[in-house]
Amino acid sequence: MGEESGKKQDRFTYLTTTPVPKLISMLAVPTVISMLVTGIYNTADTFFVGRISTQATAAVGLVFSVMAIIQALGFFCGHGSGNYLARMLGAGNQKEANEAASTGFALAMIIGVVLAVLGILFQDTIASWLGATPTTIADTKAYMRIILIGAPFMMCQFVVNNQLRFQGSANYAMIGLMCGAVANIFLDPLLIFVFHMGVAGAAAATVAGQIISFFVLLAGTRKGENIRLSIRNVHLNPHYLFEIVNGGIPSLFRQGLAAIATLLLNMAAGRYGGDAAIAGMSVVTRVMMLVSSALIGFGQGYQPVCSFNYGAKLRTRVREGFFFCMKVGTAFLTVGAVLCFAFAPRIIQLFRDDPDVIAVGTVALRCQSLALPFQAFIVMTNMMLQSIGKGFKASVTASARNGIFFIPLILIIPQLLGLLGVEITQAAADFLSLAVSVPFAVTELRQMTEDGPFEEAPD
Repeated sequence: MGEESGKKQDRFTYLTTTPVPKLISMLAVPTVISMLVTGIYNTADTFFVGRISTQATAAVGLVFSVMAIIQALGFFCGHGSGNYLARMLGAGNQKEANEAASTGFALAMIIGVVLAVLGILFQDTIASWLGATPTTIADTKAYMRIILIGAPFMMCQFVVNNQLRFQGSANYAMIGLMCGAVANIFLDPLLIFVFHMGVAGAAAATVAGQIISFFVLLAGTRKGENIRLSIRNVHLNPHYLFEIVNGGIPSLFRQGLAAIATLLLNMAAGRYGGDAAIAGMSVVTRVMMLVSSALIGFGQGYQPVCSFNYGAKLRTRVREGFFFCMKVGTAFLTVGAVLCFAFAPRIIQLFRDDPDVIAVGTVALRCQSLALPFQAFIVMTNMMLQSIGKGFKASVTASARNGIFFIPLILIIPQLLGLLGVEITQAAADFLSLAVSVPFAVTELRQMTEDGPFEEAPD
């Protein structure tokens, strides 16, 4: 008992006294690696499927909306329970932290099973909603069916990964994700080309990788001082459901709206440019996700520092961490933006050597590169607000980029500018999202000028 108490005290001391830049950097290294590896194997399907046909590339892009919904629900349960358990650990309440972790996991499993069953039953209708054309519908259904079978494991993998990160165990999270990523990258060409499974092989490789990650991450919860998941600690009562919703709804908005945005983007691209435009925009989406994944990984290194120190009433550390992450993130994204703008045609060609696909993708990638550096401020503001329990403000900033601004713009601009409107909509939404994030960040940061007991500003 004394040894366990000492370990908890060591974690508290580590997260509340280590210099903030050093602490975030140490926690961010494994999460950046995790996110980059995840980004690479998220683009692996698009890369290998691009060797089959433009229609297969388009089909994978169409099903990305379904994958985004699965990920959104997984992060909803994972961030919701993870944020709360980190604040409880910071406040010294181990019992609440244990129960929050197990409840978040159980909720994800239930939602994942329901989603898989309903998705498979209504796959024809869903494929039509996704914007599948007569030339892409067979590949769309083949890819989506397998992805849905793996939905419960995929969602629970996201939950355990986030809970480990929020406990400061980013190394375990990294190992779990990397095991799945390596398996996916290895299985993609094997199943697609050796076993001639086509897009179904790409989907099977993705699901197999996610299942491997799930079991490795689950084993990580049994290591060291990490919280052990237990059915005895599952309490699907209003208290924990509220905390999960409050902490996780920004992620649900952010990634759920990303799914809707992708759906509308594919529909607009198909209307104004056909399968080649859908494929081109799909490639750009994956490339930008890969670039942004490093930023998100760096921000994930900040989140446990933010939640833990906010729970411990160390506000100046929260503030210091925000500015440190913003500076590093902006510098990194600026370099990425320059490279993407300069080499846009070659980057698109890596995925699909089709002149029409390259033409669409080049314009879209260059437009999004112009707004890329500003994502650092947007993302860090959202992560800070979410980690300190400011659910409403975090939800607004999370919804802005892919919802509040993108959805109306994708419905309006293409009608005025045609295919060019499809290509520039995301960049326009990014600039408008920055205008919303600035006042929210300034308001909260002004409250964090000194440590000690305080009354929280209204959400």
